[in-house]
Amino acid sequence: MIKSIALLGEYTPTFPPHVSTNAAINHAQQLLDVDITANWVSTEDIGSRLFEHYSGIWVAPGSPYKSMELTLWAIRYARENKIPCFGTCGGFQHMVIEYARNVLGFKGAQHAEYDPSASSLFISQLACSLAGREMQLSFEPGSRVAAIYGGLSAKERYYCNFGVNPDCIDELKQGPLKVSGSDTEGEIRVIEHPDHPFFIGTLFVPQMRSIPERPHPLVTAFLRAVVL
Repeated sequence: MIKSIALLGEYTPTFPPHVSTNAAINHAQQLLDVDITANWVSTEDIGSRLFEHYSGIWVAPGSPYKSMELTLWAIRYARENKIPCFGTCGGFQHMVIEYARNVLGFKGAQHAEYDPSASSLFISQLACSLAGREMQLSFEPGSRVAAIYGGLSAKERYYCNFGVNPDCIDELKQGPLKVSGSDTEGEIRVIEHPDHPFFIGTLFVPQMRSIPERPHPLVTAFLRAVVL
């Protein structure tokens, strides 16, 4: 049976991270020698039967999404039902919001891109945009992401203007979700759920560094989790 992935986001064929998402999936498929279909699903079209058709979700860059609430519902369903969930850039940000609301109990947790004046901003505008930058990362020893990379450091590319609010870091660490990667300044760049087949979010955009000769290890690990 061919497995399918839902790419949640507002697909734009001229947006480099979206083009790279499609390409990175093809690279990983070739490496793994598996058949996986990947379909873009607009966030406003996410329905209650989404997981009848898809074995994993990749919450893609390109927020704000047309429906934040439906996106958060899909992330929550995947988290609670052990369905592989990968979030990059905006996807990472929404994984943080979902977790803050439904696990940590901050029901008003918000994203500054949607409501900059909210009283509980878990995602805020970065003081310095990361769009177009490449930065060195450090991974926590023993983390899932370190195992996937086969090391404790990597250089990755960013495409975002928002990240975890520094004022909320202590709250974010009060639960099972782990901060498993940070940049040279100690800012949160990777999160993972240790008790899950694959629940990883990255503020960076790994698909931008995938090439046919060297598929990105995170994308490959995500696809492997989907077909298992």
